[in-house]
Amino acid sequence: MIHVRAIMTAGPITVQRQTPLDEVIGLMKTCSCRHLLVVDDDQLVGIVSDRDVRLAVASPIINHERLSNLHSLREILAEACMTPDPMTITSDAPAVEAATLMKRYKIDALPVIDDDQLVGIVTVSDILASYIELLKA
Repeated sequence: MIHVRAIMTAGPITVQRQTPLDEVIGLMKTCSCRHLLVVDDDQLVGIVSDRDVRLAVASPIINHERLSNLHSLREILAEACMTPDPMTITSDAPAVEAATLMKRYKIDALPVIDDDQLVGIVTVSDILASYIELLKA
């Protein structure tokens, strides 16, 4: 049986609630990731996906001239577009459980929490990568 720890991304990239959206976007581009975990005093409080960012940027608040868009992206904080209290999984859970939860709830990522500590993130891309390895075997 494959466990989450074998396929997760350890040490995920995090931001604070007060991180401006322009920094969130920059981190996603720099790190080539689609999900950032939001923490407060090292405790998971939310998750921001690239979809959350697209929805925030496409909101009527942002649909103005380009210069004011950039200013608005500095004013909008991660907590404004994050999904609070995301569903989580432990690293010793079977990977199939993570995949089942993602499919059932139509989510693309699960933060991995062990002993109340954030240790990783498992994404659909991680699941697909492990599936590809199984198909090769």
